[in-house]
Amino acid sequence: MKRVLITGKNSYIGTSFENWLAQWPDDYEVYTLDMLGDDWRSFNFSGYDVVFHVAGIAHVKETKRNRDLYYQVNRDLAVDTARKAKAEGVKHFVFLSTMSVYGLEKGIITKDTPTIPTNAYGKSKLEAERIISSLSDNQFVVAVLRPPMVYGKGCKGNYPRLAKLVLKAPIFPDVENKRSMIYIDNLSAIVRKILDNIEGGIFYPQNSEYVNTTEMAVLIAKAHGKELRITKLFNPLIKIIRVNNINKVFGTLMYSNELPGILGKEDSSPLQFVNTINLSEG
Repeated sequence: MKRVLITGKNSYIGTSFENWLAQWPDDYEVYTLDMLGDDWRSFNFSGYDVVFHVAGIAHVKETKRNRDLYYQVNRDLAVDTARKAKAEGVKHFVFLSTMSVYGLEKGIITKDTPTIPTNAYGKSKLEAERIISSLSDNQFVVAVLRPPMVYGKGCKGNYPRLAKLVLKAPIFPDVENKRSMIYIDNLSAIVRKILDNIEGGIFYPQNSEYVNTTEMAVLIAKAHGKELRITKLFNPLIKIIRVNNINKVFGTLMYSNELPGILGKEDSSPLQFVNTINLSEG
């Protein structure tokens, strides 16, 4: 039996992963640790095979006042957790980072794409990645996950905002874009595989299919019994608007298929995109 410690209580990804592993009660023993305050520092990490660190700040608007908090939580807390794990004999550390370390709103990310984050969220995660990865050795394997948008029932971020817009709007832009995304259960399946194989390095988890925003909007509407009209009338305006949220929704931003992390046919029943939308919308 593999003993798994998830650091970051009540997080969407951590809770979802714990529920996912519950399918195999004889294979995994899971404990989720609350990282608020300093009580976690006295918790004994020894005896756990792997730490999955998901605690962090995300989906919070960055301001001058909270900028330092990003570094305190996303970098310093993560590094302190990794150092404690290594000192107490944990053999495997999995760190949840983000696609935001690239600082891109549009483009195709390959193995040669530089990491140039543009905000405190991406910068703090990248700095944590580098320090934690430097701890790696034969006795302490480090895996870093850089997921794109994670979606599923109850998620936060751009997906629920888009779903809300779809249900209110009578028409929607017809765009030809491609985006890397990952359904929460597909992410959990990939993390489970990394844990089982004690894999290290950087991973880029994404669905087996790229996502077209218009197709996604139509599927969201259909899941609620709504027929969504689509039009290309807004496309010229979308191309010239320089607004982050617009670019994030309608631009192309994807990981190249050459990067490790795509859920393959050999993995635990990867869900097709249309099914993931139906499940997300409940």
